[in-house]
Amino acid sequence: MPSPRLSPKFAKLLTLQLLGTVVVLLGVLAFLIYHTRPNYMGTTGGIDLINTFITWMAFIAVFGALIAIHLIFARQMRSEANGERRGVKSW
Repeated sequence: MPSPRLSPKFAKLLTLQLLGTVVVLLGVLAFLIYHTRPNYMGTTGGIDLINTFITWMAFIAVFGALIAIHLIFARQMRSEANGERRGVKSW
């Protein structure tokens, strides 16, 4: 039974927006990982392997949580657009 407050067309649009956000988040994560690779520039500084690992784990944890939340909401919106009930009660 579809929601009386949300049209199926709008729910599908929200699903696409949420999935697009996942793609953008993956792109930002790839960009950050690429630019925090270890570099050995002699005495001018740089990030070593241990700091790289810690930085990547922090990025992956934060972005992983954001991506998981967006995928869960996208799944809920897709079900809402198809008129399925997923056990979530309305307000």
